[in-house]
Amino acid sequence: MAKNRRKDYRGVAIAAAVVTLWTGLLAYLLQWPVNFLSPLTYVFILLQTHLYTGLFITAHDSMHGVVAPGHPKLNRAIGTVTAFLFAYNWYPRLLPRHHQHHRHVATEHDPDYHTGSFWPWYLNFLKQYITWWQILLMAITFNVLKVFFPLENVILFWMLPAILATFQLFYFGTYLPHRGEHPEENPHKSRTQAKNHLWAFVSCYFFGYHYEHHDKPYLPWWQLYKAKG
Repeated sequence: MAKNRRKDYRGVAIAAAVVTLWTGLLAYLLQWPVNFLSPLTYVFILLQTHLYTGLFITAHDSMHGVVAPGHPKLNRAIGTVTAFLFAYNWYPRLLPRHHQHHRHVATEHDPDYHTGSFWPWYLNFLKQYITWWQILLMAITFNVLKVFFPLENVILFWMLPAILATFQLFYFGTYLPHRGEHPEENPHKSRTQAKNHLWAFVSCYFFGYHYEHHDKPYLPWWQLYKAKG
C-alpha cells in the first residue's frame, strides 16, 4: 500500500489542473472586453472565484500531505505555490494554524473559531489570515496590472474573485460547520451539508462535508465525497 501511495500522482495532476485553469482564465479575462449587460461577465466572475477557492483548497490539502503523498518536498512546494497565488498567503504561516484548528476545533485555542455573530467572526477570520505584507503585495500587483490591462478587468477578474473566494471559504468551510453548540457525541464539533455531491463541489470543493473532513483528514478534496454516508 505504501508503495502505491508513493506512486499516486493524481493529486499532483489535479493541483496542476487547478493552477492551469486559474492562470489561463485570468490571462484571458484580463483582456476580455467587459460588457456589464452580458451574463457572461458574471459567470466569469463566479468561475474565477471558484478557481481561486480551488487554489486555497489545494494548499489546504497540502497541509494534510495528500496532494503528493509520499513526496513531502513536492507536496510542500505545491502548497506553497497555491497559497501564494491566493492573495500572497504564506504557507509556513498557514500550516501550524490549520493543524491547531484540527487539534482544538471550536475552542478558544482554535484560530478559525469565534464566538461572535457572523460579521464579527468573518472579520476575525480575515484578521487571522491577512497580514500587512499581503496587502502591500496586492497593492503593488494591482498597480502593475492596471498599467497593462483595463482597470475594470483587473478589479472584476483579479481582485473581486479573491475577495469572494475568501468569503466562500469562510462561509462554507468555517462558519456553517462550526457555528453554535455541538452535542458531546460530536467529537469533531462540526456540522455537515446534506448529501448533494454537485452542490457540495460547487459550493466549496466538498468541504461542506466538514464533519467527514475532520473525521478523515487524509482524504483529498476530490475523494471527500466518498466519506459521505
